Amino acid sequence: MIPQPDPGVVLVDKLPGRTSFSVIRSVRKIFGVKKVGHAGTLDPFASGLLVVCIGRPATRLIDRLMEGEKTYHATVVLGKVSTTQDPEGEISLGGPVDAINRAVIEAALTGFRGTILQTPPQFSALKHKGKPLYHYARKGITVTKEPREVTIHELELGGVDLLTDQAHPSMELKIRCSKGTYIRSLAQDIGTALGCGAYLSRLRRVRSGCFSVEDCIPGACLDDPEKAQWVRERRIEVEEVQKLLHNF
Repeated sequence: MIPQPDPGVVLVDKLPGRTSFSVIRSVRKIFGVKKVGHAGTLDPFASGLLVVCIGRPATRLIDRLMEGEKTYHATVVLGKVSTTQDPEGEISLGGPVDAINRAVIEAALTGFRGTILQTPPQFSALKHKGKPLYHYARKGITVTKEPREVTIHELELGGVDLLTDQAHPSMELKIRCSKGTYIRSLAQDIGTALGCGAYLSRLRRVRSGCFSVEDCIPGACLDDPEKAQWVRERRIEVEEVQKLLHNF
């Protein structure tokens, strides 16, 4: 009988263009373990920290791991809207951005700090009658969930590019938020508050609970057979994860 590798957690810096499930498949292959899951999905266009749990003792910790705050770096395009609130949808013109400047944006952001109500997006994994909302959205069926309370602990404006001759005037945001916050919905709602519309064009998760993207394995390593052993050696033991959760 082939001995199974010890359970644990691997932190992966997911590359944009990959699904979270494709990362799971690669980790299964490297560790030779069927029971593998992640603590919070990232959309295909997004990058950054994906917490991957290997083996049943580790997957049992997923709910606890998902409870922690998340930190994201986001790029939001202004003056355009998307059917999916992100770059994967149909993009169309929103409103003018001529009157929008940094001061106007800063004023709008004040309304999104603290505890707010947020309506989950149509294209999300949130379940309705046992199926994810994106299942209905892809069939053109609209299912509207009740707004939910989420907390935006930090919402910081970075660079702003509002040159009117640019095809994609945009702004950079740093967001630290509670579990269950949809950054796509936040971007759209900020665009609505500004009166010009907006969509989330790039997203990078840099922190989830007690874990940071700085401690991640580069996503490209998962497809390099020569890096497989190195990836296995980066596994964090379940006992260490439990200790981190207890002390965080």
